Amino acid sequence: MRTGLLLLVATLSATPALAKDRTGYTAIAAGNLAQAETTLDAERAIFPRRPEVLLNLAAVYARTTRTARARALYDDVLRSAPVSLNLADGGTTSSHEVAERGLARLGTAIAAR
Repeated sequence: MRTGLLLLVATLSATPALAKDRTGYTAIAAGNLAQAETTLDAERAIFPRRPEVLLNLAAVYARTTRTARARALYDDVLRSAPVSLNLADGGTTSSHEVAERGLARLGTAIAAR
């Protein structure tokens, strides 16, 4: 699960270290989901439609058993135009692909209960 979460941590900025902090990356990677949520909530107040913020907040919600809230954020990303994201591992992907993977994981978690 941790590997999957790190793949969700996406950035769009040209300053990776700063961008990772603004998107909750450092806190998520350290397992400090409460701090990640605080960072992401503050960032979302400024940039309410930024996909990397929504995706990382959805991941935090999913990891803290707030499935409905996670699903709503993934759906918000899918309703927006797809955006190319830089991943923590150096790869790139579409915001829609990340949201679809997140939704699929939510479905798997529900089915496993």
